[in-house]
Amino acid sequence: MTQSIAILDFGSQYAQIIARRVREAQVYCELFPWDAPQEKILSIKPKGFILSGGPRSVYEENAPYIQKFILESELPILGICYGMQALTHALGGRVDPSAQREYGHAEITPIVPGTMLDVLSKVWMSHGDKVTQLPEGFIALAKSGNSPYAAMGDMKRKYFGVQFHPEVHHTPNGSELLKHFAIDICGVTPDWTPASIIEESIKRIRAQVGSQRVLAAVSGGVDSSVAAALVHKAIGDQLVCVFVDTGLLRANEGAQVADAFRNGLGAELITVEASAEFLGALKGQTDPEKKRKIVGEKFIRIFEREAKNVGQPKFLVQGTIYPDVVESSGPDRSKAEKIKSHHNVGGLPEDMQFELVEPLRYLFKDEVRLVGEALGLNQGLVWRQPFPGPGLTVRCLGECTPERVSRLRAADAILLEELSKAGFLGKGAQTSQAFMVLLPVRSVGVMGDMRTYQEAAAIRAVTTDDFMTADWARLPFELLAKVSSRIVNEVEGINRVVYDITSKPPATIEWE
Repeated sequence: MTQSIAILDFGSQYAQIIARRVREAQVYCELFPWDAPQEKILSIKPKGFILSGGPRSVYEENAPYIQKFILESELPILGICYGMQALTHALGGRVDPSAQREYGHAEITPIVPGTMLDVLSKVWMSHGDKVTQLPEGFIALAKSGNSPYAAMGDMKRKYFGVQFHPEVHHTPNGSELLKHFAIDICGVTPDWTPASIIEESIKRIRAQVGSQRVLAAVSGGVDSSVAAALVHKAIGDQLVCVFVDTGLLRANEGAQVADAFRNGLGAELITVEASAEFLGALKGQTDPEKKRKIVGEKFIRIFEREAKNVGQPKFLVQGTIYPDVVESSGPDRSKAEKIKSHHNVGGLPEDMQFELVEPLRYLFKDEVRLVGEALGLNQGLVWRQPFPGPGLTVRCLGECTPERVSRLRAADAILLEELSKAGFLGKGAQTSQAFMVLLPVRSVGVMGDMRTYQEAAAIRAVTTDDFMTADWARLPFELLAKVSSRIVNEVEGINRVVYDITSKPPATIEWE
């Protein structure tokens, strides 16, 4: 990319959201740890820098700081929360602990009229320290009840700082401020569109694989489908798609995938029936990390086996997307704590014989869908429910026996059927993702005057734009009641249904 913004992560829980907001303005950006090597950061040819917030104080030992080359670049800088404090500290201003910590909604008052701050009034604060003396060349742009410097700017050098978080939804119009900085102040042309993403991806794919054959692991999920479609557009018949029936799929998944790839995409598709292999390998396993790794290794061993039948391709396509990378603490990205191993990122064996092709690695879910539409993929495929690489493994808590997986699959089919009929699934629908989780918990019930002692299942339904954060969907009680009644009456072995009303964070969307 020739025009971009570099976002430096100082440990903020919102760093990825900053990137999402900048992308929404059709501006390409990448997220780097604050101490990433100079050549790595400058490799994207940034036209400006955004410094994220963070949990530390600038005066703490080993506190994150702004690297010298960033200031020497003379490019525009926007510091957010800790980023503002780090900028102040680096340029000779003063930062002190605040007598009153600001967390949550706050009101700001613009001091200098005619700036983007005019469109802001209620903002989201989350800080303990505050700027008490501006660096030379800066003026106050806004104030709050707890700080005379809620925003500051050096108009000559195009350095700016805001004590609040414009990236979160709790700051109305905050995304407009980020857009203004990237486009109007940094001068980036907003050309990060599905068409440009496809064009760049095709160039990278062709440069990586050349004239060699490539295997694509397709699961029926949105990500693997769009990744395969991108690679197919780039190299055509060099691509061979492999669909592995793990026995851990949703209802009717195999037939839907075959139709989408053979008839819709026109790609070569090999189907491998491996239910017994996967469920056999999972026998007796209850630890979620072990289950993920078992599935990941089994996938690779099957692909290695299939590769011998199609000329031993060197490359393997996977539908890894940005949230996968972040949650698995991928290299050269945020220093966030590893939350869980993703099948596409952390669940693969180190000795696998493939080089990965991951054209969606730094795309958010909604960007993936837009790319899928631009590629002409079937709408039903593009907007179908996301499905994890390890399949129902991560939704069948405890041991994944054939009986329990079948039970979960049946309950999940009922949920999706009822949500679809009620208009809660698909493009433009309120619910972004919904599925059932089978719990390794039994409870007492009564059916036909008889005591039952069966398993409980949980409904998980969320709303989200980017899958980095999510809120539980406010489904109608009548709809929940209908789903619960059908599952308890139609699925043998389940006598209780509960609804998960936890947001992300603190929970993840998947239970394992």
